[in-house]
Amino acid sequence: MRLGTSALAAIGLAITASVPVAIAAQPADTIYFGGDILTMKGKTPDYASALAVRGGKIAYVGPRSGAMKLKGSATQMVDLAGKTLLPGFIDTHGHMIVFGKNMMDADLFNTPDIPDLLARMKAHVSKVPDGQWIVGMGYSARALKENRTPTIEELDTISPDRPVMIVDSSGHLASGNSALFKLTGVSAETKDPEGGVFARKADGKSLAGPMEETALNAVRIKRPAFTGELADRVAAGAAGVWARHGQTTAQECGLGLGADDIDIVRNAIDKKVLPIDLYICAKDTATDDTVNAAYSIATEYNAKPDGTSKKLLALRPDLDKRYINRVRLGGIKYWLDGSPDTCWMTEPFTVNPPGKTGAFKGYQQIPNEALDATFDKYWTTNMQINMHMLGDAAADQALQAIEKAKKKYGMRDHRPVLIHAAVLRPDQLARIKAVGAIPSFLTTTLPKGGDSIAVLWGPKRTAFANPANTFEKRGMPFTFSHDAPITPIPSVLALVDAGVNRVSASGKVLGPDERVTPYVGLRAVTAMAAYQIKEEKTKGTLETGKLADLVVLEKNPLKVDPASIKNIQVVETIKEGTTVYKLGVTKP
Repeated sequence: MRLGTSALAAIGLAITASVPVAIAAQPADTIYFGGDILTMKGKTPDYASALAVRGGKIAYVGPRSGAMKLKGSATQMVDLAGKTLLPGFIDTHGHMIVFGKNMMDADLFNTPDIPDLLARMKAHVSKVPDGQWIVGMGYSARALKENRTPTIEELDTISPDRPVMIVDSSGHLASGNSALFKLTGVSAETKDPEGGVFARKADGKSLAGPMEETALNAVRIKRPAFTGELADRVAAGAAGVWARHGQTTAQECGLGLGADDIDIVRNAIDKKVLPIDLYICAKDTATDDTVNAAYSIATEYNAKPDGTSKKLLALRPDLDKRYINRVRLGGIKYWLDGSPDTCWMTEPFTVNPPGKTGAFKGYQQIPNEALDATFDKYWTTNMQINMHMLGDAAADQALQAIEKAKKKYGMRDHRPVLIHAAVLRPDQLARIKAVGAIPSFLTTTLPKGGDSIAVLWGPKRTAFANPANTFEKRGMPFTFSHDAPITPIPSVLALVDAGVNRVSASGKVLGPDERVTPYVGLRAVTAMAAYQIKEEKTKGTLETGKLADLVVLEKNPLKVDPASIKNIQVVETIKEGTTVYKLGVTKP
């Protein structure tokens, strides 16, 4: 485990192109050989014959003859037997803590109609501990036979006296029963918050059950805390699933959606629960609480803070470079718009989502002034600002805020993250490049919901959605992300597959010009991913001195039918030289 000062040393490590003499003089712990070792350095595939690991770091990459010079009596020789070794995958936008909670909720993915949804929820009731809400996750109103969200009365049939909440697959829409609204203090007199809606009945006042965006957030944050063993299961369970899919760095981008999120992470730090790294972005409204917690933890785990307290309270760059028992606070998360059904566009939806009328353009989530103030505060620090946006109007809002900060304070190596950035206009790309922003494309939107999106957004916007190849041709960095649990399984290879093929569920290729090569797709989850989170000095490529964060795949994604990339199995995931998942041995 890495603690305060040792983490700083690791992250600040100078990377060299060859084996340092001091390293070469000592035997390796492990040497890998006998398969494709894809380093992910550079714009074209680069292979090595062997890789040596010592002390959790890469001691050598290159010809096998060089690696054999590091072989000692205790060195473990690992024959890959034709399998492929890559840098560990990096999650650039996910919700690992939320996912861990959802592992204890009812699975509503692919439910076909409301009777089936209600049946799943009723079957789940007996599994929910006393004092906890009855929650389900994953339905889609558009996919239900009834083409609507279940009502308050329908959810009352699940339990009339215990709170019931169902959350759709986007995480932006939900519905609740009478007990839920009573417990959380929401009534007919409650006003809709800015950027959200509590659906009303025909009288225009009584609660109908559905809630969207900030209205949902106001209810969700009151969910009872996960404590003790439940808190352990949230963090460890989700981290195990991330490792199962080859990820050595996970992300919780929006810590604070649940009131107990900080305590769950603190519990994971204190008990050393996590087998992989966790990069955290604090939810905008939870930033102060998260920073205060980070300060408290840092001072406890760092015996000689050397002025750290003052720096932490000012959110100076040292904070986001320090992992404490595998946790790092690296950024802040803002929601500028919503889901594919509510994203903020400059032009109306081609076909309105269910329940929307008129020239619907989605919702703006926060005022311009609030976002401007955020950049005033954080632009000159290393606390990255991550902004959720799907629509081009939301992208305009983000770019305007960044451009104002750049004009006031000068250009910084801030690397603001444009989460999803699904609908961009060609005229916005030069502005994105000029401010150093990095989009993280949710490529699985296309196979998962591409057919529906093509109807909602129209063919032109859909064809240019997630324009990865345009970014690649312009030399602009981008990454792929799964946004789990919005994507029910955090499979990184499915992201690569989707970016390479862009095939919808009905078999249509959506935007063929924006398809990328398999190698570019892999860089989006390794080298470019490390760059996005400002950890390119220690992660993302296989180079001497970097962390031995590795993944072994059964096949080389560059040497299979591109349509089968998502089916390649992760054989082993290795974090700093230690196996954290092995097919058939370690539970996912």
